[in-house]
Amino acid sequence: MNLFINHRPGSYSDRWLDYCQRNSIPFKIINCRDTDIINQLVDCSGLMWHWDLTDFRAALFARQLTILLEKKGIKVFPDVNTSWHYDDKIGQKYLLESINAPMVKTYVFYTKEDALKWAETVSFPKVFKLRCGAGSSNVRLTKSKNHAKRLIRRAFGKGFKPIDPIGRVKERFWMLKRDRNLKALKLVAGGFARLVLPNEKEKFAPKEKGYIYFQDFIPDNNYDIRLSVVGNRCFGAIRYCRPNDFRASGSGLLSFDPELIGSSIVKLAFDLAGKLESQSMNFDFILDGEEPKIIEISYCQPVNGWDDCPGYWDSDLNWHGGQFQLQKFIIEDFIQQLSLMSKEEKKPVQKEIRIMNTTDSVNPVSTD
Repeated sequence: MNLFINHRPGSYSDRWLDYCQRNSIPFKIINCRDTDIINQLVDCSGLMWHWDLTDFRAALFARQLTILLEKKGIKVFPDVNTSWHYDDKIGQKYLLESINAPMVKTYVFYTKEDALKWAETVSFPKVFKLRCGAGSSNVRLTKSKNHAKRLIRRAFGKGFKPIDPIGRVKERFWMLKRDRNLKALKLVAGGFARLVLPNEKEKFAPKEKGYIYFQDFIPDNNYDIRLSVVGNRCFGAIRYCRPNDFRASGSGLLSFDPELIGSSIVKLAFDLAGKLESQSMNFDFILDGEEPKIIEISYCQPVNGWDDCPGYWDSDLNWHGGQFQLQKFIIEDFIQQLSLMSKEEKKPVQKEIRIMNTTDSVNPVSTD
């Protein structure tokens, strides 16, 4: 069993390496961006690589590399089922519809004409989103038909930046107001700096254009529910909206009280994760009346996102209290699966051999 880990400080790999070192599990650190990565992985049994939407370079090839390695018999985290739709809300729409998952009604158009015709026939408000991006900076409430038409014309014109620098500054002012500490103040200063000196992702990421994405707006929700399923464990949190805002993502206003999350929605998350055959999956739900509906999904989140969670449910809906690190459950499951694969490979091949005995009939051989 040869375990390879792509190490990027500040990612899940920090905790994966700690897990291996504490449990004396051999591993090799690699860099998946190396041009000879295929040669480096020639003796690899399993590769773990936490790539996310902050790494624009990974988005260029991570999915393709994953497909290739799986075809070569190498186990990967995240695997194809877990990651192909990551940071792709359009892909998620089709995937969730294909498994009949309860999802907020979503509309995607690929021509301006189709989108404008649709805008004439529906009621507003609607929620506009870009295909990619986390948090809430790429999410807007479209309050009227005219507003929707302006967004449609822009989507099929100059397009949208995947990162809204003005929206980012506003987000960081909100964090400063919420946290009132030096870290938040530095983030505000950094947001202003990025208005003049964009980071690498902003320099190289292409504009989002040539499509338009809307979701129905479900009123009377002041929070959403995030459930994260890793194997047979489910972590849960209530994420509250900012004051006078419909968006919960990125607010930082969390409650991990399990009493606020019903067992029926936990069971639903387990069922959906099973249908998706995912290794790790976050489901963001809102309530439409009493019916939970998915807003979007993702395989990962901030490294310390569940550190304050007081426990998890197992797949039988039993509660396990304690402080746990989600990333260590991920590598624990991964290593167990690698071990099973290794044992299967070492099993001797059982060949059926038939030995003729004296009671077997033999066709006589003619000597003519």
